[in-house]
Amino acid sequence: MPDRPRFRIRYDRSIAAHLSAIDTQYYSLIRSTIEEQLALLPDVETRNRKPLRRPSAFGTAWELRFGPDNRFRVFYAVDPTSARVDVLAIGEKHGSTLRIGGEEFDL
Repeated sequence: MPDRPRFRIRYDRSIAAHLSAIDTQYYSLIRSTIEEQLALLPDVETRNRKPLRRPSAFGTAWELRFGPDNRFRVFYAVDPTSARVDVLAIGEKHGSTLRIGGEEFDL
């Protein structure tokens, strides 16, 4: 069976600002989950990884949910031809409000 290609993960410049609004104790969880979930088959739907039904403010196509109470959201786009994942936004959800870099988005 041939090896599956690993996807290269690129972070948008705005990710640093998004992370600054999240408690630093979660940084390693966020990084390891992104690397684990998006390096192989990032465009395959799972329980916590789904294509978005509506376009988001970031123009992404996929959402990854994880962490305590599924509070973290990573929005990303996949380019299968170049085996690349572009992480465009990282946020934290509380109730029906999503906070990305200190800005609130209603869901």
